[in-house]
Amino acid sequence: MDKKIIVNCDNRATRVALLEDNKLVELDIERPLQQRVVGNLYKGIVANVLPGMQAAFVDIGLEKNAFLYVDDISADWEDESPPPVRGSIEKMLRVGEEIMVQVIKEPYGSKGARVTGQITVPGRYLVLVPGADYIGVSRRIDSQVERERLRREAEKLKPGEIGLIVRTVAEGVDSKVLEQDLQFLVQLWSRVTSRFKKKVAPSILYQDLSLTCRIARDLFVEEFSSFLIDNEYEYDKVREIVDYISPHLKSKVKYYREDEPIFERYGIEKEIEKALAGQVWLKSGGYLVFDETEALTVVDVNTGRYIGRRNLADTILKTNLEAAEEIARQIRLRDIGGIIIVDFIDMSIEDHRRKVLDRLNMAIRSDRTKTYVLGLTNLGLVEMTRKKVRQDLSEYLQQPCPYCGGSGRVLTPLVVSTRIEGELKRQLQQEKAKAVLVEMHHEVAAIIIGSGGGNLKKLEDEMGRHIYIRGNDDLHIEDYRVVARGSHKEIKALALPVSPGEKLEVVIEEPHATNPGHGIARRQGFVINVEDAGEMVDQKVLVEITEVNRTYARAVLR
Repeated sequence: MDKKIIVNCDNRATRVALLEDNKLVELDIERPLQQRVVGNLYKGIVANVLPGMQAAFVDIGLEKNAFLYVDDISADWEDESPPPVRGSIEKMLRVGEEIMVQVIKEPYGSKGARVTGQITVPGRYLVLVPGADYIGVSRRIDSQVERERLRREAEKLKPGEIGLIVRTVAEGVDSKVLEQDLQFLVQLWSRVTSRFKKKVAPSILYQDLSLTCRIARDLFVEEFSSFLIDNEYEYDKVREIVDYISPHLKSKVKYYREDEPIFERYGIEKEIEKALAGQVWLKSGGYLVFDETEALTVVDVNTGRYIGRRNLADTILKTNLEAAEEIARQIRLRDIGGIIIVDFIDMSIEDHRRKVLDRLNMAIRSDRTKTYVLGLTNLGLVEMTRKKVRQDLSEYLQQPCPYCGGSGRVLTPLVVSTRIEGELKRQLQQEKAKAVLVEMHHEVAAIIIGSGGGNLKKLEDEMGRHIYIRGNDDLHIEDYRVVARGSHKEIKALALPVSPGEKLEVVIEEPHATNPGHGIARRQGFVINVEDAGEMVDQKVLVEITEVNRTYARAVLR
């Protein structure tokens, strides 16, 4: 498998993309104004102790107090660890107490950061665990022989009552390199403890490396073919770090100098757009639907355009197998955390169900974040969980729609037309002007005007006013605005931007709804029905106005 790390930097953000066989599988983003805090060490003050929740809130100097759960005082290791020390939170902490904590989850939404009292200090090959007297070896190292070798090396190096975890990237590394990494970590920890004694809480004691440097430290290994960076300053920093931790990889770090933006060059921008969409198409013609809520994420698998060649069971199996791989990739890319429910297409054959689960389990092995497939429920749904460390990609790049409030739905044109008519009636009752010009979305305008202008005529008769309606697609479908008020003559001149005999250039926007042989153009939102232009959509044409009505004009091609 060909792996690449692609880095794009500008004054707004640093973006790091991980490609596997030229497919985007992970995306990390760091903005100057939204610095990552996971991994940072703080000297905090206990602000509240809540016995009923067995938790405490700690002031670490961020906008919201951090949340410390009683079990997080002993860390939840992803490697081997000693049994956690349990007790009542009120016996372990008191309000006003100064403690050292480490952020394990970013603040998001209305929630503050989550912190732990069990500190870890990561290096390239080792993780220092102050206050824990044990050795752990990453379970991601498959070879039992290598695991035992690394355990023996770590036992020789372990400094007193400080624990050590051997990271996955240490596989095959000799003792001298491990010792060098440990010396760096011990010196770093000494500086942190010194700062804890001197600084006034709340204050930061240690800030983790910038995004590109963390990637170089934690991820960049021999299996990567290249590490491309389009910013010279970041390029120099990464080369300096790689020269220290893995000098043999330095030649793979390259400065991207091409004119074409680096994310465009590798098709990453398009993949990001797809990752923000609710629907993902599969190569076979099937598709996935992602529905993310605060509590869980649901993924629905559909055959779509794929009809298969043999029988229904094989068609379903092929779609589900392809979906399993794409779901694993999308979960990594979107950085979805928490509970995940996958609704695969129903399979009646037990062997097919097992194959799909095996494919899904194999696909998630590449995920660096803890992900578990819990199996099939009684309803035939696949349950998954994935550790949530930060916001999902969609939460990071998007915001709730100010119109629909995040529901993803808006009112229909018919409902909007009824609402606008009611609001216009209330406004016009207080209006002294004899005529008004109102703009709204053209779909709503068409309903209010009605066939042959019948609905608008009834509204005018009821209100005793001349009402001119103009379509404007720049307006949200639920909005409208009164553009002008005045005499009938003034508003008519403003509302009818064309006159009989006038020649002008227009763009045919769409075929006529009921007469496809004619085309529809617009000028200042005013509809122009152009005869014989139904097949000229998107073309600019010269027309002559032959007739002007209250709500539209007729024209012929010239």
